[in-house]
Amino acid sequence: MKPLRRIYFVLITFILVACSSNGGGVAGIFATPTPLPTPKIDVTPAPDVNTAFNSFFDALKQNDYENMYALLSTESQNAVSLEDFSKRWNNALNEMSAANFEVNILSSQISPRNAEVGYSITYQTVLAGDIQREIVMRLINENNAWKVQWDDSLILPELAGGNQLAMEYSVPARGDIYDRDGLPIVTQSKALAFGIDTGAIDPDLRGTLTAELGLLCGFDPLNIQNQIDASGPGWYLPMCEATRAEAQRLISINPGGLVVQEYESRYYSQSGLAPQAVGYTLSISPEQYDEYRRKGYNGSERIGQTGIEQWAEDYLAGKHGGVLRVVGPNGQIISTLGQSRPEPADSVYLTIDNSMQYYAQSAIEFFRGAIVVMEVDTGRIIAMASSPDFDPNYFDANNPNNQGLANMLNSGGTLNRATQGQYPLGSVFKIITFSAALESGAWLKDTTYDCQYFFTEVEGFTGNDWTYDYCQEAIARGEGCNTSRTRPAGILTLQEGLMRSCNPYFWHIGNDLYSGLSRPNDIANTARAFGLGSPTGIQQLPEEAGQILDPQSQIDAVNQAIGQGDVQVTPLQVARFMAAIANGGTLYRPQIVEKIQPIDGDPLLVFKPEANGTLPLRAENLDVLREALFMVTGTRGTAYNNIRGMQFSVAGKTGTAESGSGLPHAWFAGYTNNAANTGLPDIAIAVIVENIGQGSDYGVPLFRAMVEAYYYGSPQRPFYEWGQIGLPPYTPTPPGGGIFNP
Repeated sequence: MKPLRRIYFVLITFILVACSSNGGGVAGIFATPTPLPTPKIDVTPAPDVNTAFNSFFDALKQNDYENMYALLSTESQNAVSLEDFSKRWNNALNEMSAANFEVNILSSQISPRNAEVGYSITYQTVLAGDIQREIVMRLINENNAWKVQWDDSLILPELAGGNQLAMEYSVPARGDIYDRDGLPIVTQSKALAFGIDTGAIDPDLRGTLTAELGLLCGFDPLNIQNQIDASGPGWYLPMCEATRAEAQRLISINPGGLVVQEYESRYYSQSGLAPQAVGYTLSISPEQYDEYRRKGYNGSERIGQTGIEQWAEDYLAGKHGGVLRVVGPNGQIISTLGQSRPEPADSVYLTIDNSMQYYAQSAIEFFRGAIVVMEVDTGRIIAMASSPDFDPNYFDANNPNNQGLANMLNSGGTLNRATQGQYPLGSVFKIITFSAALESGAWLKDTTYDCQYFFTEVEGFTGNDWTYDYCQEAIARGEGCNTSRTRPAGILTLQEGLMRSCNPYFWHIGNDLYSGLSRPNDIANTARAFGLGSPTGIQQLPEEAGQILDPQSQIDAVNQAIGQGDVQVTPLQVARFMAAIANGGTLYRPQIVEKIQPIDGDPLLVFKPEANGTLPLRAENLDVLREALFMVTGTRGTAYNNIRGMQFSVAGKTGTAESGSGLPHAWFAGYTNNAANTGLPDIAIAVIVENIGQGSDYGVPLFRAMVEAYYYGSPQRPFYEWGQIGLPPYTPTPPGGGIFNP
């Protein structure tokens, strides 16, 4: 038995050792080199519920209802369409006048399938104050993404069960616009629309009808008669609008054929005084609707669309008032959420002078162009006329005369050529070149140049002086070239070169600075320092910057030197730098608003001169320039023929700018020098007449008309060689009016 016991002992020992080496247990006997797999549970973490919440309200801030809708649960989307969902949110925000809102998460509870986010939302409304609520948003996990379980209470708890918001509005009357002396330019009033029934005209009073309408409307009676003749009987001819007080004389006469229709309106006096600057109102468009509802408008108001009407909208509209209520599905009032009282609108007083503006519009009326009149020491705009213009009264649907609106819009009259028209400056730009020449040190006031017909200093460029063109015209008429208008000027000093507007002299300066003196950008830099090529900063009106580029070749340089090539300026920029020349070198920001006046209390805004630049001229060189500009209006100057006989001291520069098509543009820019004698502030004036002819023939007479209107109250020289100020010119071009042309 002992051997058998030994065998058992060895076997048991072997088993114990084997179990110990394999981690113990009997199973160790059957161990393999690869361990058995461990069972795993597949669990995907739930998405961040705060991210889904924030995405929903971030989309709301962008009015992105489509992305908000995409974040709704399938159940919610089945219950409400995208269109209805968008309307509910948009209508609620509009009705609240919600300008903005803030959302803060207060708490969140999450389970694998569901989540709740408690949050605070504050609607910052214009009419009902801040509306703050604490709300719970419920979300459901769909395909591992949190989706919002939506109902109306997520907007406001009060909207659960089909309730709605309703705002009761209190809208103040729109404010008025006045000239600087308080004369009305735009008012809320009853207006009368005047027209002619061509089939009811009394032949015995036809002359009275046309004369009186011409007087009221500012029309040429002969033109009215021509319209009647061209129309025949049975037509209605719209004329103009006026208040009953303005039209008292015509109404009392009541000649046969006169049609008078009354309507309630925002009335623009004199058929629109400075219409491009003042602007007009229109009903809120569909594209503007949500924006203005959030500003507290009820959506039916007329708002400023252009000009001062648009710039001063917040002042002219006043402060709307309202009461925000919650109403039930049947319209019953459930609660009031907030309210505010209306405040009356403010009035806007412009720097415009009513009389000066009237004469500026009359002077440019039958041309295309612009006139700007500015105080030299302040930047105040005294008049700003752009032609063609328009009658802002036509934008009122209640006006029976508004049938002419389409034709008016097609005429291009809504463009403010004074601030948005961009033109080559022609010879007025020689002021810039003159200044650059002096500041370079290479030219003095007495530096001479032989001004002949032709300029041939640049290869590939041949230019001729304006005297050559007049010589050719004289030869064609069988005359000789023996007048100051037709023969070359000869030896001229720098000042005389500006006085005579010698093209070859200024081409020579441009070429010499560019290539001879290696100062290629002097003229462009000087122009930019004069305020050209950048906005003036008028702020209240839209404006273009114009264009001043550095020349890239000799041809670019000589073209730029006389204001041609790629030079583009606005009339406002030109009036501004002429004012700076007059006042000693300060560029003022042009302004057209004198004050904003509430019904009670001090003005909210008062005009203050703002200097925003200085001319790049030393004092001695500025004096040299001013001497030369007075020479332009003197007996040998290009402006003399249409300036002579005027009792006031003026300086300026004529300009004739090739337009690229048709006749050239006529320019004149200048200023007065009479403050010491008259007590009136001196003014700078820029005039441009498009595609018409020479600056001395057209620009100078209109400049003179404005100077006389300023000092005398009206133009004193009623007739010019092309017609009468305020009436159509009877010849397309003058028969040789000015002594010189540029």
